[in-house]
Amino acid sequence: MPNKITQREVRGMFYESLEQIGSASWIDLVARKFDSDQEEEDYAWLGHTPQMREWIGGRQVKELREFFFTIRNKKFESTIGVKSELHDRDKTGQLRIRIAELAETAQMHWAELLSILIENAESTTCYTGEYFFDTDHVEGDSGVNNNAIAVNVTTPAAPTADEFQQAILKSIAQIMGFKNDQGKPVNQNIRRFQIMVPVPLMAPAAQALGATVIGQTSNLVQATAQLAEFTVGLTINPYLSWTDRFATFAAGGARTPFIRQEEKAITLSQLGEGSDHHFKHDEFLYGANARRNVGYGDYKKACLTTFN
Repeated sequence: MPNKITQREVRGMFYESLEQIGSASWIDLVARKFDSDQEEEDYAWLGHTPQMREWIGGRQVKELREFFFTIRNKKFESTIGVKSELHDRDKTGQLRIRIAELAETAQMHWAELLSILIENAESTTCYTGEYFFDTDHVEGDSGVNNNAIAVNVTTPAAPTADEFQQAILKSIAQIMGFKNDQGKPVNQNIRRFQIMVPVPLMAPAAQALGATVIGQTSNLVQATAQLAEFTVGLTINPYLSWTDRFATFAAGGARTPFIRQEEKAITLSQLGEGSDHHFKHDEFLYGANARRNVGYGDYKKACLTTFN
């Protein structure tokens, strides 16, 4: 009779799969992670420091504006049942597939949470009291910052590559033009932008970013990026249900568009041989669980572009 797979071996399968899968590459670019040790965390979103000025007379002290918001942790879980036969018959391959799927679901959780946040950003407020994607953000002396722009195209659900590249350039220019609460440009040092599109817009977005020539002219996105010494990446996000819009993010800075908050990292819980559940149902239970949540960060690092 073959040896049974031990609970310790299953745990090893789970964490090995968790490490190998990794998280979606775009997550760290747009969402800074903060550790938490309580039910909810308060964030004081400090205003920007004043620009250097000629020293005339004494120093001019300017207090930093503070914007407060709270992110409450939530409990999340995913649980599967595995019949005892898989353990008793040493069906390691079949069990590994199930455990790997559980790990994959858990590892992609950040992407799902952030995608829900992004999709709801036109109707959910951020620290300014306005919707995260909105046309009239104002903080201090910033003037109006519009991070929800529209671009006219022939067919909104099927823009051409030329129309898409023009929209990308407009969204980047919009982000570059945002001003902070001191009335000064805030994104002049950004060198990386990430374009996020739903699956239906994958093809024109890829051509707009990747083709050397569009129509009869050189790709303006590539040319601009080369001259300005920045990069533009593409994320195809299957969680988004959009058909006529995309998001542009200023990626990788100290301030990010979104915040990830984690109180308890992903762990595996097990009910195995000897448990009441095993006695009653002749199956093992394996559950991934975590305590975490996401929230809106700095709207000035993001722009939503809608095709009209």
